[in-house]
Amino acid sequence: MTVPCRPFVTIVLYDAGIAATGAMLMNTIRNNWQAFILGVLLCAGLLGLGAILGYSALRHKAFERTVMVKGLSEREYPADVVIWPIEFIAAENDLTEFYETLDSRTTLVREFLLGAGLEATELSYGAPVVNDGYANQYGNGERPLFRYTGSRTVTVYTDKVGTVREAMARLGELGRDGLVLSGDSWRNSTQYLFTTLNDVKPEMVEEATRNAREVAEKFAADSQSRLGKIKQASQGQFSISDRDANNPHIKTVRVVSTLEYYLAD
Repeated sequence: MTVPCRPFVTIVLYDAGIAATGAMLMNTIRNNWQAFILGVLLCAGLLGLGAILGYSALRHKAFERTVMVKGLSEREYPADVVIWPIEFIAAENDLTEFYETLDSRTTLVREFLLGAGLEATELSYGAPVVNDGYANQYGNGERPLFRYTGSRTVTVYTDKVGTVREAMARLGELGRDGLVLSGDSWRNSTQYLFTTLNDVKPEMVEEATRNAREVAEKFAADSQSRLGKIKQASQGQFSISDRDANNPHIKTVRVVSTLEYYLAD
């Protein structure tokens, strides 16, 4: 007689199902635990990042406190080059005599300047300017006293500023010798130049920067702050001007530097 074995198969299948369910449960628990740990780490990372960003924001905000100041450097220097044009005039009725008069007066001016201590290489001679009074179509019909009038210019270009100023004071001697100077002061104005700016630039910029820092330090002290590093700086243009209308040979050189400093508590 054969004994049925179905219950045994059922028991085996039942035990296998319990084992599979347990394994699934363990996998679920393990996955949940891993997710929990990952979530904790993620939260910690976000909190740390937030703290770092907050600290950085505070430092950035502190660096945003700045003060902008200006420093001035101004000095006086004597001009080192002078350009002195001397224009004289002549009038004759004969063209040949007119040019002879201009030549003789050119020689007179040349000898005067050489005798004053200037060199021949420091003198230049402009071309004669001649006007024919008879050819003037805008006249009133009357003939002028002299048909030919004109002028010539002798220009001095030298670094002997003192010598030229002494010669200027003696210019009346040429008048006593019969020389008539042009009255066009605008065209014949004397120019005084300061050409050694590059030699004084570094120390003037340093002085302007130092003065600006002193102002910034005073501001920081008054605001109970501490002066930090330079955020940005700009050097203004150098300017050269006459000290006054009566002393154009003395130049005022100035520069303004602008600096922006950080402030810290």
